[in-house]
Amino acid sequence: MTTESAAMAKASTPRILVVGGGYVGMYTALQLQRKLHLKRGEAEIVVVEPQPYMTYQPFLPEAAAGSISPRHVVVPLRRVLDRCRIVVGEVRSIDHDKRVASVVTPATEEEGGGATEIAYDQLVIAPGSVSRILPVPGLAEHGIGFKTVEEAIGLRNHVLEQLDIASSTRDADVREAALTFVFVGGGYAGVEALGELENMARYALRYYHNVRAEDMKWVLVEATGRILPEVGDELGRYAVRELRGRNVDIRLETRLESCEHRIAVLSDGSRLPTRTLVWTAGVKPAPLLAATGLPQNGSGRLVAEATLRVAGRDGVWAAGDAAAVPDLTADADGALCAPNAQHAVRQAKVLAGNVVAQLRGEPLTEYRHKHVGSVASLGLHEGVALLYGREFKGYPAWLVHRAYHLSRMPTANRKSKVLAEWILSGLFKREIVSLGSLEHPRAEFAQAAGSGGEPGLPRP
Repeated sequence: MTTESAAMAKASTPRILVVGGGYVGMYTALQLQRKLHLKRGEAEIVVVEPQPYMTYQPFLPEAAAGSISPRHVVVPLRRVLDRCRIVVGEVRSIDHDKRVASVVTPATEEEGGGATEIAYDQLVIAPGSVSRILPVPGLAEHGIGFKTVEEAIGLRNHVLEQLDIASSTRDADVREAALTFVFVGGGYAGVEALGELENMARYALRYYHNVRAEDMKWVLVEATGRILPEVGDELGRYAVRELRGRNVDIRLETRLESCEHRIAVLSDGSRLPTRTLVWTAGVKPAPLLAATGLPQNGSGRLVAEATLRVAGRDGVWAAGDAAAVPDLTADADGALCAPNAQHAVRQAKVLAGNVVAQLRGEPLTEYRHKHVGSVASLGLHEGVALLYGREFKGYPAWLVHRAYHLSRMPTANRKSKVLAEWILSGLFKREIVSLGSLEHPRAEFAQAAGSGGEPGLPRP
């Protein structure tokens, strides 16, 4: 194992290590580089993140539907955090007694060595969350996630490919499976992804002479008795009515029991042959948290104080999906802040301020935030929104959804590009091209090399 020099570890300039470059990680580092006098040696900021960008996840459904270019829903960390040191890699473990983190980078395997240890004085833990996968037979083999921009674009290509298969096959069973799209999970991710992709597919069918919108079967499976619980019961029921009005089959109080052999078996006894099964049934804390030795609650999140400092640990901070933060504005005792983007962005600002205060010997601030509300898109020109107690439905809610998330999109550069794309998409027709080869860019070359130079379709 290689270790940075002891001289650097014990340098007079304190090092702030930010683990994760998502909402909390990026916004915390952004606030820190603004507040601290980095050129004067007040601190050094190191950000470790597996990807060199932050993904603005609320725009993933629109990226999947082609309303926004995928490169515009990600924010390059090196550009935004230009005064920080960016390390593209993954933190595997943390030893807070020694104040070091073990990091694996893309060069680790090439170098043939072990993990690199990065020493720190202040630690911000914000690795986010990962998909919560249940032990459903066949899910690992056939399920599709919807948490990253790569998954969103892959799903778009996949849906358009299914329309091509349905249009070109003479086998009724293959056609039925290709035109059946099953989404598991009735939260934001599942509902918005289904709404946007159903809308896109219905639009695309005008260019398919032998496939009708009525031939498609879109199914939403939710284990509880409602969808979009964040927007309230009334708006949740409205969302159900709207989606069912578009022939979306919503199965409430239903679970996915198996998806082996490309057949989705539901707890109500239904068997749905399908080539598309999208899993959006919740998330869980990143596995790294279990390798930190820091206090966790029953759900695996780090126990944090209202100041966003990890309970009983000096110099360690956490927020967002990784932390169980007390909700000081709630009426009930012991209430925790919901692990959503709204809290994450605001917690990052308080967290950064407290790290600066700690370095300067100033008092810390407690995090308090009254929930503003929730917004959700149901597809083009359809949505639901609950803001400051007021309910919006349909087109007004869709406008509120877009305005809210545009205002939260980091950097003026990205805001301008997203707005420009929305304007252009309103003036011109949608793109319905599947670029499935992007997922296997070497497939055609490998096939040509292995078959004596005869090009053809990429191998499955």
